[in-house]
Amino acid sequence: MSTRELIEKEISDLPEPLQREVFNFARFLRTNRDDSFNGLLLSETALAKDWNTPEEDAAWASL
Repeated sequence: MSTRELIEKEISDLPEPLQREVFNFARFLRTNRDDSFNGLLLSETALAKDWNTPEEDAAWASL
């Protein structure tokens, strides 16, 4: 059975409001496929001031 068929089978028995939520989620996934948002990269600069210290270097030196 294909993924599409599995999804259709799974949601076919859901009440209409839950089907609407699944639909909204699918649309959200489609419209938010922009890979330019990377929270890890965005936080790297803010966290660097805590990470790039002699104390941190000493703590990680033995690993």
